[in-house]
Order: sequence, then C-alpha cells, then structure tokens
Amino acid sequence: MKLRHTMVATTVALLALSGCSSPSTSSEGGKTTLTYQYFNNQPAAIAATKALVDDWNKANPDVQVNLVQAPADNLQDKLTTQFSGGVAPDIIQTISPSDILPFAGNLADLSKLLPAETVNDIDAGAKDALTVDGKLIATPTEQQTYVVFANKKLLEQDGVQMPTGDTMTWDTFQKLAKDTTKGGVHGLTWGLKSPTSAFAYLGTGFGAKYFTGEGNDAKAVFGDDELQVPERVQSMIKSGYVDPTGVTQSSSDVLATFYGGKAAMTVAGSYQIANIDSEVPAGFEWTVLPALEGSQSASQLAAPITLSVNAKSKNVKGAAEFVNFYMKADNLAKINLADGQVPPTKSGLDALSKLTNGKNGWAQIIASGKNLVNPSFNSLKKYNSWKTTIATPGYQQYLAGQISSDQLSKQMVDGWTGINH
Repeated sequence: MKLRHTMVATTVALLALSGCSSPSTSSEGGKTTLTYQYFNNQPAAIAATKALVDDWNKANPDVQVNLVQAPADNLQDKLTTQFSGGVAPDIIQTISPSDILPFAGNLADLSKLLPAETVNDIDAGAKDALTVDGKLIATPTEQQTYVVFANKKLLEQDGVQMPTGDTMTWDTFQKLAKDTTKGGVHGLTWGLKSPTSAFAYLGTGFGAKYFTGEGNDAKAVFGDDELQVPERVQSMIKSGYVDPTGVTQSSSDVLATFYGGKAAMTVAGSYQIANIDSEVPAGFEWTVLPALEGSQSASQLAAPITLSVNAKSKNVKGAAEFVNFYMKADNLAKINLADGQVPPTKSGLDALSKLTNGKNGWAQIIASGKNLVNPSFNSLKKYNSWKTTIATPGYQQYLAGQISSDQLSKQMVDGWTGINH
C-alpha cells in the first residue's frame, strides 16, 4: 500500500526551519515518555506491536514508549502538518521509503545512533533506499513481496509438475497457467485493478528500471525490459488462462474465486498469506510456489515499512535505542509473521525461518525477500501522481487490449514528462 505525496516547496521550507522540540516527548522525575506513531491496521500486527512495546517498557522504566495509532490514509499530510508545527512524534513508522524521504532533513542519522551490527545487518538494497546524502534516515522493518499462491489439489489432479526450489521462471509459471486451464477452471486469477506496484516489483527480475535521473531531470524509461511483465500477463489473458473477471478486481476480491476452486493460482502481495491461512474452507490444500524469476534475477523492489527518529526529540538517544530493540531479529520475525511480510535484515530472515519452522508457504515467501533492489522512483516526489493518473489507467487499457505495447510505452513516458515538468 502506498500513500500519495503532498509535498510542495513552501512546506519543505517550513519543515527545514522548524526548530521546535517534539511536545510528544515528556520528562518527569528523570523518566522520559516517547511517542511512537504507527499505522498498522491488521489485528495480528497491532497485537504484535503492542506486545513489543510492552516488552520494551517493562525493561526500560526510565524511557517509556507511548503507542499512538495514526490512520494510514493521509499519513503524509499528517506528517507534513506535524513537522511544520513542531509536533511530530519521536518515533515514526511509514509505509514506504517514498513516504519518509521528503522529511529527511528532520530525521536523525541512524547510522550514527545504531550499533554497527544493526546497520550492517540491513539488506543492501533496503539500506540504499533509505540513505540520503550519506545519512540513514530510517530502518526497514517489513518488506512486502509478490508471490504465487496455488491450489495444490488442482495442480496435482491436472498432473503438472510442482515447481521446487527458491525460484521458478516465468516460462514455467505461464505453462502452469496453461496446463491447469480446463473444465471451467482458469489457471490463474489475478486482481489487476491496480497493477502498477505488482508489475514494478516483478519487472525488477527482468532488469526493468522505469526511471533514470533525479528530481526535475528524471526521465521515464519504458522499453523491452519494462514491458516484459505486462506483455506476458496480457498474453495469458488473451489465451484464456486468466479469469477475466479477476483482472478488474483487487487481490483480495479474487480470493473467493481461488477458494472456490475456480482458479489454480493467484498472484498477490505476501501479506495475503495471513488472510488465506485463516479464511480457506476446511480441506482446502494450498501452498506458495517458488518466487518468480525474470531473465536476470528473482529480485524484487526495496519498498519496506520504515522506522525513523525525529531529530528534534528531547531524547533522540532513547528513541534510537527503541528502534534498535525493534530491529532485534526475534522482534522483526514476530512482527513480520503477524503482517505476512519479510524482514529486510539477514538475522531477521533467519529468525523468521526458525519461527515459521516449515509452516505452509513461509519458506517460499522468505526466499522471495532476498536481494532487494532500490527503485529509482523511491525519491521522485511526482511518482505517486504518475502511478495513479498515468500508469494504472495505462496498464488497464493495455490488459484490456485497447492499446498496443508501443502506445503503452509512449503513454508512460509522455505522461511522466507532463507531470514532472
């Protein structure tokens, strides 16, 4: 999930000039209370977060953390108002790097506050995505990936060979969709109502870049590499391997088709594992297939949930110590298990592997979260506007056969040029 950008030059100036300390930090009798603003809205993730904060507070009576939930919608607007008014929380959770990068000047450099072992443990791509002018403005805590969920019974009854290992090629995936399309059952149902993020994550495996340059000089790139995923998906749709209704739905909406045995596979964000595990009908056998691998790799984008520290907090050191506590392998494993995501740290991945201990689908999801790539658009303020007004409608038209590949490419490039200038 991504939130929209609403940053303008005057707001950025206000943020840079704001010298007020965070009033959410209070001190009394040597005890400090820090405010941690988070946005989680999944019950299991909320419970895991509260348990983590309770553990911290029990162990740190002099530095207490007060948990405050903020709505995910309009989170950027809220942070803009908080920073410009000098009332930003001490510890800040955001949905992705693009949501916190505009506030870089107001955030503490965690590379100087956290132990070297914590900083070095972070996935290189995720660390790069959160580094501004050599300053680590946030730590990554959870990473969504896109994976293929499969109905084991349908695959086995059709006599297809179940893929094994950490990855599978797109050619294998497309053949699975073909071989399981029969008798009123589609090989795949894929909620492509908003396909831009899924295509961007999975396009990384083909070397897709989407953008070059920075700021006002950034240019959109939409050539053969960027077309690989949409062209393959459109080919499967035209061949009848994909449930046509699902193409117009969300990834959650298509789960009913998947549960009903009308589709052998579905592609969705890894977070859906929590929903599938709790919702599937009795006797429904499912699994997660190996991560999709493009012509270059099985890498996906580094767009993690983040934690930052307000540089104006009255206890920056204490806030950073809480972030370090949060980043402990066992804590990250519990949070990510609850949220259906993967930790962007090596120790966190290892801890999650031990915690899940062969639990259905988790080995494949953990494998999908390795070797992340920092997308250039993380730092582009106009990206979310382009995504909403240009990319998503363009993909929808293309998948519906209304425009050609060449027209899609031109629409993507020209649309960005118009928005960025």
